[in-house]
Amino acid sequence: MSMRRILFILILVALGIYIGLCALLIFGQRSMIYFPQPRSNTEGITVVTLHVDGEDVLVSTHPHEGDQALVYFGGNAEDVSLDMPDFLSGFPDTAIYLLHYRGYGGSTGKPTERGLVDDAIALFDLAHAQHKNVLVVGRSLGSGIAVHVASLRPVARLVLVTPFDALKDIAAQEYPFLPVGLFLRDKYESWRYAPGVAAPTLILAAGSDEIIPRSSTERLLTRFKRGIARYVVVPGAGHNTISESPNYLTLLKTG
Repeated sequence: MSMRRILFILILVALGIYIGLCALLIFGQRSMIYFPQPRSNTEGITVVTLHVDGEDVLVSTHPHEGDQALVYFGGNAEDVSLDMPDFLSGFPDTAIYLLHYRGYGGSTGKPTERGLVDDAIALFDLAHAQHKNVLVVGRSLGSGIAVHVASLRPVARLVLVTPFDALKDIAAQEYPFLPVGLFLRDKYESWRYAPGVAAPTLILAAGSDEIIPRSSTERLLTRFKRGIARYVVVPGAGHNTISESPNYLTLLKTG
């Protein structure tokens, strides 16, 4: 067999592998983005059901009368019910609402960006109907949802924990050899919605974030109108450990 033929076969094999990887990204991307978790914590939690687009979306809540409420959108592999004790500790006089994404924690349906944003808006409207001042906190994937909500609703304050400018930034870091920007269905383009946010915003970056490129978080900061967003780096914190930092809840509370 000639070298030319061998080279041709190797090129075909490499091309086949590349096309296969692209196909995997196209058809399996949502399984790479979302990692549904069960709802583990039920102690002292009231569960509310939102009916959105034919789905039953569950919300772990701690009811509290008054003007103050906190709405939380978690990460892509987070059981938000486990956050309730910390939020109760940091916000004892506040109503707490923790959204279980579609497919997570007993909520029906499958997660998509459009569905999760619709659910998040419905939850904000529910909270705002009962509480004048609603703090919206979004962590990691949830930051993309939180920015979108804050661009459309009268959020009192917005906190973004380990946020990104767009989901493609993370995907490009994981798969630098693939044209991920062309294939993504759920884009979570926070840069698109940040200019429409009027609420005072805190961006919390982890000093040792191994998931979100620092450049992506810093780029998001520039998307907000002047004077809207403040940027704080938590030294030594990792993407999944930032909430263990001693001043985490204080930062969320005071902004």
